[in-house]
Amino acid sequence: MSLLDDFLTRGWVRFPADDRIAAWARHAAPAGAAAAGDPAHAQWMDCENTWFIGVDALPNDADGPPLEGAPLDFIARHLGPVPPLHKAQLSVVYPGYPRPRAGESEAAFRYRAKRDAAHVDGVKMFTEGRRRRVEEPHAWVLGLPLNDAEPEAAPLVVWEGSHEVMRRAFAAAFDGLPPQDWPQADVTEAYTAARKEVFETCKRVTVHARPGEAYLMHRLVLHGVAPWAEAPAEGRMIAYFRPCLTGVMAHWLQAP
Repeated sequence: MSLLDDFLTRGWVRFPADDRIAAWARHAAPAGAAAAGDPAHAQWMDCENTWFIGVDALPNDADGPPLEGAPLDFIARHLGPVPPLHKAQLSVVYPGYPRPRAGESEAAFRYRAKRDAAHVDGVKMFTEGRRRRVEEPHAWVLGLPLNDAEPEAAPLVVWEGSHEVMRRAFAAAFDGLPPQDWPQADVTEAYTAARKEVFETCKRVTVHARPGEAYLMHRLVLHGVAPWAEAPAEGRMIAYFRPCLTGVMAHWLQAP
């Protein structure tokens, strides 16, 4: 099976070590550690200091090595031109994760602990009733480990094939709506039912990678973070790039 077939079937693909990715990760790692400890980013430290969410916390350094390599080549070949990349999300997990997020209900925390906080990126909560809508449609999600952590160090969790379950669910929820109205549509029931179907029918896998390696997730795949079991003192650090789709919202549901 080709990498493209693997990506389209499972909803994610892992890339072996690449010298260009390794050079980027070596340069980014100290900046990542500094960003996680920067008081200016204190709002991103959550789950009782066991998770640094780090949205836009890792700056793009023009003086460092460019982000190039097999994952970017794959994206450009199969998913479209790689846009200028935003500041990366810096996800750092520390010993003791998961703990409740600030203001998180008991039910929400149970979901975090038992279901790895499984979600589709870009599906956001609104109102106190935890309703959902697709406010931030992404093109794809690229994960780049920045430090050497063990497989048990709160790894990424992916439900293989879940992107197709989600595609069907969102297509049904948006049926009859013009794409420009999709970001305002309440998809709570469709999203909840689709996650339940995924948990019952899709294989849950943990994904481990080391600096120089990378993994690419389909924008619709259900994924999360497993509980911490073992991690280095500085936590396990992963940089994520999630460029937003530009142009017509309908592209979010179109293959690939």
